[in-house]
Amino acid sequence: MRSAFDPTATSAPPAAELSFDVTEADFRRTVLERSLDVPVLLDCWAPWCGPCRNLKPVLEKLVQAYGGRFVLAKLNTDEAPQISAALQIRSIPLVVLFVGGRPVDQFMGALPEGQVRQFLDRHLSGEPPVSPVDELREQAAQAPDAETAIALLQEALSVEPHHPELLMDLAERLMALPELDEAQAVLDALPAEARGERHAALLKRLALARNRPPGDAQALAARIASNPRDFEARFALAALRIYASEFDAAFEELLEVVLRDKGDWREKARLQLIEWFAACPDAEAVSRGRRFLGMYLN
Repeated sequence: MRSAFDPTATSAPPAAELSFDVTEADFRRTVLERSLDVPVLLDCWAPWCGPCRNLKPVLEKLVQAYGGRFVLAKLNTDEAPQISAALQIRSIPLVVLFVGGRPVDQFMGALPEGQVRQFLDRHLSGEPPVSPVDELREQAAQAPDAETAIALLQEALSVEPHHPELLMDLAERLMALPELDEAQAVLDALPAEARGERHAALLKRLALARNRPPGDAQALAARIASNPRDFEARFALAALRIYASEFDAAFEELLEVVLRDKGDWREKARLQLIEWFAACPDAEAVSRGRRFLGMYLN
């Protein structure tokens, strides 16, 4: 009786074939030996498995997108009991990556495309291909206005509706219009596990944008010009700058307070700066503000 791992059982698929079915009869040649030349991603599935049907088009899309950096072997576990036992398959879909004739990593379940890409990129050499979603997100970041950016982000979200960074990009652009209630709805819709520092910062910015502080910027600037130690005017002007999302200018006003005062105003300015640093989307402005704050406090 021929072994399930008989290397002479059948020939390998053509080198140009990126996705193919595999059986127990040709497993050694099409998966183990093939993986000596190119990584082989083994998709273990079954006809009755709903998540398997969801994952299949994702894997077939990615094997084409990666252009030969790996090949996709599809194994019907109902027809491969020996291999299923050898791989100790307990649940499907199970996806196993073979490199150099052995399994090097695996994942279980119908992961979204982005997570499958992350799995592949941990093991495949060379620059990973840019996904259509990433391309749209990059175009949105370079868009000349908020309306254009929002249209691009919504197009990307039609592909990956629950992409956390896309949703936060959208909320940020909506705030710029300002469409504050829509931005709030987008942020509130993010599941708890997808929230992090950026989500918290956007909520703080949203709260700042909802409440315009009193005062006239020109009048406050005139007061400061005539008396640089008018710290009350500096705080009021800084608050107006923050409301207008002019974080760098707001930081400068309060840094002047820290530099010029040695008492309560200095501490008040320090605490306010720390709060605003957490809400600022400009990492360079925050870095510069923190650097000067440290210098002025020493």
